Amino acid sequence: MHAMDPVSLVVGAAIALGGVTIGRMFPRRPPQQAPPQQPSVSARPSTPQPICGCGHNLVFHDHETKRCQAQVVIPGRWVGQSGGTYRPCMCQGYRGPVPVDEYYAPDIVNGDQ
Repeated sequence: MHAMDPVSLVVGAAIALGGVTIGRMFPRRPPQQAPPQQPSVSARPSTPQPICGCGHNLVFHDHETKRCQAQVVIPGRWVGQSGGTYRPCMCQGYRGPVPVDEYYAPDIVNGDQ
């Protein structure tokens, strides 16, 4: 193993000292904000929301044809206009979770019906 010459040691020490000095001169970055917390489990709805692949709720789809009746906005910058335009949603049929039908069951009191 060979010994390092004194010039290399001085240059290495100067680089290390310069890095520490520059790091101390500049203020530290402010701490980043924590990402927004997810709502707690109790805040979530108990049933999945009937949202279709087009992004619209089941109530916007026709009951017989299942076609979407909602309007979507086309921003003007996409078509070279100053404002936006509306057009019918192109969804051909509802493709989301189907809500379970609710049925009424009478309470049984004292074994009587």
